[in-house]
Amino acid sequence: MRLLEIFRDRWQNLDSRMRLWSGYAVIILLATAVGWSMLSAKVVALEKKRTARETVLKEMLPLKTAYLSARTSSDQLHGRMASLRPDDSPAKVIEELGIKGKSVKIVPLKGEDRPGVIEDAADIRIEGITLNEAINILYRLEKGSRPLVIKKSNLRIRFDDPSRSDLTLVLALLKPAPVQAKP
Repeated sequence: MRLLEIFRDRWQNLDSRMRLWSGYAVIILLATAVGWSMLSAKVVALEKKRTARETVLKEMLPLKTAYLSARTSSDQLHGRMASLRPDDSPAKVIEELGIKGKSVKIVPLKGEDRPGVIEDAADIRIEGITLNEAINILYRLEKGSRPLVIKKSNLRIRFDDPSRSDLTLVLALLKPAPVQAKP
């Protein structure tokens, strides 16, 4: 309490002009302290917001790459579906691959039901091809311009000629389902 009394006595001994300027200085100091505390609170709030957004961003980046990958795949499939002609079939695709002089047997199969897609499936057996030719066929089927699904594949080495093999594939050509008009 003694300190407070000393401060009050000195305040009373100051002339009015000096008291006025001291009062202004105290007001400025208090305003600066209040402003500083408000800015400090705002900085803390912004820092919390920034860390929260960084956390969300870290969670979203893998989702973004997964989305972009799925979108690219979807766009490729859409482009392949758009390039289909009504007369396309797995047999025609195999003929276009250019397998000449080989024994090729194609048996049509019933495709699975998928929403929005019709499957045109076939069991294909190619006999007497080399391993390199088999790999080239699979590569051309996978990277071709038509939406094909290789459901099953089997590569067997021939007993009579180990440099030759037999390739059995179950292929499904995906075609867009016809859109039904709503009544």
